[in-house]
Amino acid sequence: MATTQPTWSPASWRERPALHQPDWPDPVAAEAARERLTAMPPLVFAGEARRLRESLAQVAAGRAFLLQAGDCAESFNDFSAVSIREKLKVILQMAAVLTYGSMLPVVKLGRIAGQFVKPRSSPTELVDGIELPSFRGHMVHGDQPNAAARVFDPARMVQGYHQSASTLNLLRAFTKGGFADLTKVHLWNQEFVASSPEGRRYEAIALEIERALRFMAACGIDLEAERNLHEVDVWTSHEGLLLDYEQGLTRRDSLTGDWYDCSAHMLWIGERTRAADGAHVAFFAGVHNPIGVKLGPAASAADVTALCEALNPGRIPGRLTLITRMGAGRVEETLPPLLRAARQGEHPVVWVCDPMHANMFKTESGYKTRRFEDILSEIQGFFAACLSEGAWPGGVHLEFTGEHVTECLGGSEEVLEDHLDRNYATLCDPRLNARQSLDLAFRVAELMRAAEERGAPHLP
Repeated sequence: MATTQPTWSPASWRERPALHQPDWPDPVAAEAARERLTAMPPLVFAGEARRLRESLAQVAAGRAFLLQAGDCAESFNDFSAVSIREKLKVILQMAAVLTYGSMLPVVKLGRIAGQFVKPRSSPTELVDGIELPSFRGHMVHGDQPNAAARVFDPARMVQGYHQSASTLNLLRAFTKGGFADLTKVHLWNQEFVASSPEGRRYEAIALEIERALRFMAACGIDLEAERNLHEVDVWTSHEGLLLDYEQGLTRRDSLTGDWYDCSAHMLWIGERTRAADGAHVAFFAGVHNPIGVKLGPAASAADVTALCEALNPGRIPGRLTLITRMGAGRVEETLPPLLRAARQGEHPVVWVCDPMHANMFKTESGYKTRRFEDILSEIQGFFAACLSEGAWPGGVHLEFTGEHVTECLGGSEEVLEDHLDRNYATLCDPRLNARQSLDLAFRVAELMRAAEERGAPHLP
């Protein structure tokens, strides 16, 4: 699965060029923070990562669909049971819509419990006319617009660990303690969503699910004994950008002897750090978690081949997910050569569409935003490209929030440009709100249904 060599260690990445890493001003403090992380209990367990890999293998085979979604960047300042519950509600709603519409299981993977670091295209930014270090996420420094807050602070890695642990505890309580029970499907509809067209359409599906459950009970099926009706798995993921943090949480599995990055069930390598000879690929080649890689429009067939060979030379299904972020107007042109490269190399890739990152622009008023129709258009182009090349369009990767934000334009209850300042709350990039997310889930379910009708590829 991974390419762990006898000489590989969690610190081996330091021998390679490592991009987008903070230059800690106090190396002694940075080493102390890494040592503290090394002494901490793992956040997730190797067996959980293996179970996720098995679920992703079903996606690679065309027998399931991946919904990966969550905040652009998690915040140290906005952390509560309510905010976590509202994000989970949206994931559960979207998964219910996708499952009901396609009759396929949905693997639920959150951008949560560790998404505290972001790469930036420029090392500095102008804030109110003052040039400051660009905000890189709360695990690196503060977001306040002053020089003192933007000083890199390695102690924040430990704070990020503790917040991730608390988030995971809440997620497990919600998903295993009754909140995610399918018999409570109505409870996932948020108040500001329920009154919308998407919310009413969701309620109709919820009623149909309840009728189906009553029918099963009337047929004598013991619903109480069916664990899958009452509990769900929501796995965690984040961009494995900050290698000091990932190194500190890498553990050797006591059952297999393999290395696992125990900061999350799945980690992904970003578009800016995916060089096959770089530090990030070298690090993640040695751990046995499921791994994702973002691919932008500059990615080539040779890049895909090199990444597949580096990260999954054993061609283990579910190990490697390639997340494309091409742009609405370019996906049908740029994606097919990459699909062919993976197929010709017999690499069992999970193909996922990130329709967010290549469709961002800045308005005249200065807000970064995305258009709902561009997001949907890229997903449509992704489905078309995959199906034309005999590949399964395996999932979507979205940035959303459970809050009633006004950050992305459009949707069935259209957010207009002059609405953006009403509740523009993101730390970094614009997110879909809950109504827009649910609207998108219905549109994707329709694409999945159409793919099935066309005879989408499935492995035997």
